[in-house]
Amino acid sequence: MSTILKEVLSANHAYAQKFGKKGDLALPPARHFAILTCMDARIDPAKMAGLSEGDAHVIRNAGGRASDDALRSLVISYKLLGTKEWFVIHHSDCGMMLFDDGVMTSLLEKSLETATIGAKGWEDHGKGPGSSEGAYLKFLTFKDLARSVVEDVRRIRRSPLVPGRIPIYGFYYDVKTGALVEVPEAMKAGKSV
Repeated sequence: MSTILKEVLSANHAYAQKFGKKGDLALPPARHFAILTCMDARIDPAKMAGLSEGDAHVIRNAGGRASDDALRSLVISYKLLGTKEWFVIHHSDCGMMLFDDGVMTSLLEKSLETATIGAKGWEDHGKGPGSSEGAYLKFLTFKDLARSVVEDVRRIRRSPLVPGRIPIYGFYYDVKTGALVEVPEAMKAGKSV
């Protein structure tokens, strides 16, 4: 058993011992909102937004992008579980700004081992084999942080599956200060109608 597996199971055991009445929480989120954000380990959505278990839906993926799967989750969130407001929150110093689809495809073709970044960019150290399957994925990278928030809010707003009454707020999280920074153009694009 790996050290990480042991640590996680031990932490879960301690958590379960103190679980108490949390098993009685309702299925719909008590505060009726959802957050779409990045999977970056420096972001703790519960602390960032003052959440407790049962308060809100938190949807996470690389970059906090409005991918088809994120949109699917948001639609389920309101249609079946009653969320009424949504936040799109990207963040500063995001790894999704450090590569593009071509770089990722090339790295995957060389090997499936972890790459490193240095002064010359991304470098693959694996011996292979790799896979050409990466060419079929859109990694949804971006170069402009605020623009990516606007794009995602607009994509969600344009969806025929999203009612206009749901406000969609656009922010980015500053990983150096912990502050949410409003993206005015995204806020305008996400206004409820």
